[in-house]
Amino acid sequence: MARDSRADILEDDLFPKTRPKIHRVHAHHSANGTIHVEVGNRSTSGLGSMFGVNHRNPVELHKGRLWHFSKEEKEHLLLATGAFTLALGLMRVGGIFSISQFSSSGIWLSILFLSMPVMLISVGPAFVLHEIGHKIIAKKYGCWAEFRADPGGLRFGLGLAALLGVVFMAPGAVMVAGLVTRRQNGHIALAGPVVNLLLFIIGIPLGGLILGLTGADVAGATSYIAEGGINLKPMIYDLVFFWITANLILGAFNMLPFGPLDGAKIKDWNEGVWFAFFSLFIGLTLLMLTGTWNAISISVSIAGLF
Repeated sequence: MARDSRADILEDDLFPKTRPKIHRVHAHHSANGTIHVEVGNRSTSGLGSMFGVNHRNPVELHKGRLWHFSKEEKEHLLLATGAFTLALGLMRVGGIFSISQFSSSGIWLSILFLSMPVMLISVGPAFVLHEIGHKIIAKKYGCWAEFRADPGGLRFGLGLAALLGVVFMAPGAVMVAGLVTRRQNGHIALAGPVVNLLLFIIGIPLGGLILGLTGADVAGATSYIAEGGINLKPMIYDLVFFWITANLILGAFNMLPFGPLDGAKIKDWNEGVWFAFFSLFIGLTLLMLTGTWNAISISVSIAGLF
């Protein structure tokens, strides 16, 4: 008896017992511009174990509130924020080779530890809220979205900060799974820089208020330690300065239309929108770097009213 050709399409088990799980997100464009996000079953290397995070754990799909954070996502956010804060602290003291420039290694360590909370409060929101902006808009469009730290990027950034006192780090990114149009993908990408722009704008008057009420409206070159005690005024000044500067620079960097950066996705959706935000961020950044104009000067002027 001849084999029924229809048998070739039958599955061994018509009622699978397990749900598909997400390990890593991959995407491709179809001819009509729709972005298809596929879920692979790849596992990462053991590099993440250096930071105590298991990247091999599958991520379960979940539905619920926009502000839902899984336990694994919280661990990755904590890891990335902690490593980023340490790198910024090392930048503030000039790296490990700058110890000789301080009166003692104890002073160097003290300023490092004092710099870390300043950087956490001032720069941490620029990074964390940027990523949460991506997450919320992605979930609004019905996608699965969670932050995942990049262990390689964290190690490279920490090493660079320790050796050279320079921060260039890719702490991680929000992973998105779902079917989205080019327009929706552009909105998801734009959410991060928009958050940075709002934080930058809010930071100018709020920073002026803080500087005025604390009397910290002086240049931040003064040491955090004076006469054996902690000098709070330069710490407060740096908090305002780095809040404004970090949001501007992070927003400008992410608007570059290259690789995995937000600018590439925004430009792919709408070149006019990309050009407007790119010009705004880059223009303000160049004015700041050239000394032509600086937002912190507005905060200092506002502080003078108090």
